[in-house]
This record gives sequence, structure tokens and C-alpha cells, in this order.
Amino acid sequence: MSDKYNKWFHPYRPAKEFNKRVAYFSMEFGIHQALKIYSGGLGFLAGSHMRSAFELKQNMIGVGMLWKYGYYDQGRNRDQTLRPEYIEKQYSFLEDSGHEIEVQLFDNASVKVRAMVLKPEIFGSVPIYLLTTDVEGNDHLSRSITNNLYDATELTRICQSIVLGIGGAKLVEALGGADIYHLNEGHALPAFYYLRNKGFKKEKMVFTTHTPEKAGNVERDAVTLNNSGFFGRTLAPEELQIETGHSDRLNYTVAALKMANKTNAVSKLHCKVARDMWKGQKGATSIIPITNAQNQNFWQDESIKKSWQSKNSNAYKKRKAVLKRELFDEVLNQTGKLFDPNILTIVWARRFAGYKRADLLLHDLERFEKLLHDTKHPVQIIWAGKPYPLDSNGIDVFNKLVHYTKFRPNMAVLTGYEMALSRKLKAGSDVWLNTPRITREASGTSGMTAAMNGSVNLSINDGWIPEFAKNGINSFILPEVDYKLPVSEQDALDSTHLYEMLEQKVLPLYYNDPAKWSEIVFNGIEDVIPEFTSARMARQYYKELYR
Repeated sequence: MSDKYNKWFHPYRPAKEFNKRVAYFSMEFGIHQALKIYSGGLGFLAGSHMRSAFELKQNMIGVGMLWKYGYYDQGRNRDQTLRPEYIEKQYSFLEDSGHEIEVQLFDNASVKVRAMVLKPEIFGSVPIYLLTTDVEGNDHLSRSITNNLYDATELTRICQSIVLGIGGAKLVEALGGADIYHLNEGHALPAFYYLRNKGFKKEKMVFTTHTPEKAGNVERDAVTLNNSGFFGRTLAPEELQIETGHSDRLNYTVAALKMANKTNAVSKLHCKVARDMWKGQKGATSIIPITNAQNQNFWQDESIKKSWQSKNSNAYKKRKAVLKRELFDEVLNQTGKLFDPNILTIVWARRFAGYKRADLLLHDLERFEKLLHDTKHPVQIIWAGKPYPLDSNGIDVFNKLVHYTKFRPNMAVLTGYEMALSRKLKAGSDVWLNTPRITREASGTSGMTAAMNGSVNLSINDGWIPEFAKNGINSFILPEVDYKLPVSEQDALDSTHLYEMLEQKVLPLYYNDPAKWSEIVFNGIEDVIPEFTSARMARQYYKELYR
């Protein structure tokens, strides 16, 4: 094997159709529970992509950050409410790549950046290079840049983008360069400026936009960015005005759209929303849909897979009962509540963001309490997920659910929503509940891996769901409400539809027609595989974005 391949630590000669060298930049990667450098969906997506790239023998590497304290560890206060904890992480399985580069930050201060590498044989991914500034010779402030994923301090966040973008691009250069530089979201935007300054052609740069949420499309003060080294050089005032579209702020997404040769959204619906959001941006590339997906080999339980392949509903039920008990052991450990494997169990688990509406079931408490006490069709409900540690509204919702469920034996709120708990919840649930306000969820991939494990999606028709769902056949989909209505009216209508769906369809079907329920379960698995596996997605990226 030539040195060209050894430099990237691939244990294989890349497949001919995937021979183009791609460097994939992401602020977070969800590769394994033990490697805590992710917060949620963006990381889970990137991790599945890197696993499938390895399985397909693609000529790709990941470029990310080695977060000293991760995102945060989700603990509890004395009254069981949420407490963010920051605990230093150590990883003996990461190796020093031998590469150390420097980036220039505020006042042309030189900061050393070391690249550690996660080799393919550790977790079955393409090589992932993780950058750290916690390097001897850096001052305390410089060393702290890679402390916390999504740090709350704006200047630190700017420095993190420069380290990932410019530091990552310099690392790729040291590794022999790439044919394609792929930014997974706009966090690594300085990479594009660095490449442009070096005379790289636009054809080498591609971009994935992940969110229709305004807060997810970062904007920063242009002068501050210029002083920080964000652009790879100091822009003259006229250049800065051109770069920002004659604004005093730079929108990362707009800048990436203008510099990228191709851009993709992460579902067909998100593509429509994104095109509408950014229409009229002069010089912006057109946006194509490449729907997010998840790695089947990592996420799907092997026995569930076999029962689906043989269409053996008895084998499925036996395995599901085992998986429910494993999940309920976690419920018992955290909350002291004994859940029953014979009772239909609903799980809502994802990031606690306002538009995702974790507490939608509590909108009409009288009706919800009636549902909870239905002895003919009993139900158990579990919530899990991490709010952003400084999102007071998200934390308030989490704590509201903690207090509401504390003394109710058939409801629980779990902490520690990371990859291991996510797998337990998806494998051990009967129903996967998804309640975003419509058009606000770009993709949302948790329902894909839930479906792979026989958990039936009960969802708003948003994100990836319209590409998958057949109401009453492979899932249960709530009627669409007008997204232009006031939020309070949307919530009232959606909650009413949710209660009706549970009372009239989901619960009666589960208890009264188990054969039909098994049919819906198997239809869900059939329709999610292979279309929503990251093997399809990884192929599509090479075919449509990297071409």
C-alpha cells in the first residue's frame, strides 16, 4: 500500500467509486459512549457517517475537536432537578498523530494545536483526527479553548471555530491534502477562508446546513471576527463589507453557502425550508437534499434484526420484553420505580429545545391524567435528554417534568442521555414520540434508530418523517397544523391530536390487536432499512455532493 494511504491510517485501499479524498469537519462526533465529544443529533449523525464510510472503504477522514470536559455530564441536584457537571476526560485509546500545527488568534498570538487520532480499529470508523490546544507551551487561556463543547463565551467559540477550521485545514495539508473539504455545519467556516486565501478552487469546498432555527445559524460581529484571525488574514474595511453583505455581522451559513461549490440540506422538507430561508443571497450555491441517516450495524439490535428478517413476531416479542427489562432496570436505578414490560411504553428522548416540546403531553393536564389512569389501556412514559446547560427555558421544562413525574409510578425522567442510554431507550420502547413544531425540525434521526429496533414512531409530520411515514401502516402521524398560526394555537391543536391518537388508535391497537401491532413494527423496520441507513447517505454524499 502506498504512503498516500498510510498517511490517512486507512487499513484498506479505498474502493474505486470512493477514491476521492474527503476531509469531513465536524464540531462533534458521536462514535461511542466512551468518547464524550458529542452533545446530540449532529454528533450522532457524524459518527454514523464515519462508521459507514469505513464499512464502504471510502477515502475519508474526520476532523474534529478533543473536548477536555466534553459537553457536560448530566447530574441531579438534591431535589432531582438537573445539575450540569464538568469532569475531565481521559482516553488511552487515542494516539498522538505526530502532527502539531499553529494558528494565529487575537493580536496574532500563536497557539499550538496538537492532533490526536482515533484509528479505525478502535471503534470501526474512518480515522478521526481530534484537535486540542491543551498543549505544553500554550498559556492557560489558549489551553482552555478546547475545554468545553459549545462554550458559552463568544470569544472562546470564535477561537474554537478557528482551531477547527484553520487548524484542521493545516492538518489536512500536513497529511497530504484532500480533494474535498466538507463542513458539517458552519462551525469550521474559517477552513473555507484559509483555503480561499491559499488559492484553492471552489470545487474543493462543500457544506451541509443542519437547522432552520435562527439560533443554529450563527452570526457574529464582523469586526470582532476580523480581529480574531477568523478570516485567515486581516481584511480591509471594504473587503469586510463585501464579506458581510454590507452588514456589521457575518452569518456563518450565508458565508458558507457563498463559498461552497455544493450545499445540502438534511431532508427533503428541510431543503424546501432552507431554500426559502436563504433565497436572494447573491452568489449562494443552490441547496440539494441529502437526508440524514444512522448506522444500522451500530444501532440495530441483532435479535430484533433476525426476528424482522424471518417475520417472526413471537421472537420479536420475546426479545422486546428482554430489552424493556434492561431499560426498566435503568429506570429503577435512577428513580426507584418498577416498570412493567407488559405495559405499552412511550419514550420522548432528544435535546430539550423549546420547539421540540418535551412537555406537549402536559398541555391539557385533566385529559392527560385521564389517559395515565386508564386501567384498560395502561401506559408508561419516559423522558430523557440534555438541554443546553445555559438554556434556562429548556432546563425549566426538564425540571417541570421531574417534579410532575416524581411521585407518579408510571412516569420517569432519566438523566445521562448519551449514546448508551439512547440505545436502551430505542430498543426498550414500544412508541417513539416526536413532537416538534412543524417545519422546525430539519431532520431528526432518533426515530430512524428507534424504528430499526421495533419502536413505532408517533410523530409530527416534520423533518425526515414525510419521506418515511405511512400513517397506520408503519407509524402514527398527527394531522398537520398550519405552521403560520400563533405558537399557542399550534400547541393546543397538536396536543389535542396527540391525545386523540393515543386514546383512539395507538393504545387500543397495542392491547386489542397484537398481530396488527407486530405488522406495523415490521413495516417500520422494512421502510427504514436501507433508505435511512448511513450506508445510503455515505454513498449519496460521494455521488451528489463530492462529484
